[in-house]
Amino acid sequence: MYELWFKQLLHELGYLQVKLEEGDTPHSVRTLRRTLTILKVVVAQIDVLETMTPSQFTSFRARLEAASGFQSSQFRELEAVLGRRDRGVFEHYPAGSEARTRIAAAMSRPSLFDSFVCYLREHGYDLRRRDDVSLPAAPSRAVRDVLLRVYADDGGPASVCEHLVDLDEGIQEWRYRHVKMVERTIGGKEGTGGSSGAAYLRTTLSSPVFPDLWSVRSEL
Repeated sequence: MYELWFKQLLHELGYLQVKLEEGDTPHSVRTLRRTLTILKVVVAQIDVLETMTPSQFTSFRARLEAASGFQSSQFRELEAVLGRRDRGVFEHYPAGSEARTRIAAAMSRPSLFDSFVCYLREHGYDLRRRDDVSLPAAPSRAVRDVLLRVYADDGGPASVCEHLVDLDEGIQEWRYRHVKMVERTIGGKEGTGGSSGAAYLRTTLSSPVFPDLWSVRSEL
């Protein structure tokens, strides 16, 4: 079931990037709202998994293979769309495989943040596009200065900013609920697909998708 929702999230975020780059506020906001609703469904499904005891979960866990949560190639692709640029994720997927090709392609394209920068440019805010979108986007003083003006103007772009913060929070909620579910069902065992399980998942909990949208709040 998660794979179906991950596929839908990839579709929605691809459409969102198009609308952002066109400067289309209404469709961007509606798409973000739909994406947030999907994320809520994904998080709610964890409640079902948590009704199982560890032994009940273990009885079918092996059948998941590499399709569980963070080992899902679609989730890895989703992370790349959101801006993750970690070539280490390729190690789990064979060279030439479809999964590896899709993740690599997503890492070489503009991320959602890059599309957001285009959106702000379309609305008259002076931000320079990144030269190399295959690298992670670092927090930027220039971005935060523009965001201060966006929030001061309090128009459509400010609404898009807030919905992107909602998206970031939704992803972080999924990460937190997923790591707690893993701790509850398998404890400290090795994760599905060969990861270090909960130990690895805990390292992802403090990684916001849009750090500038969070840090600028201290200056508003």
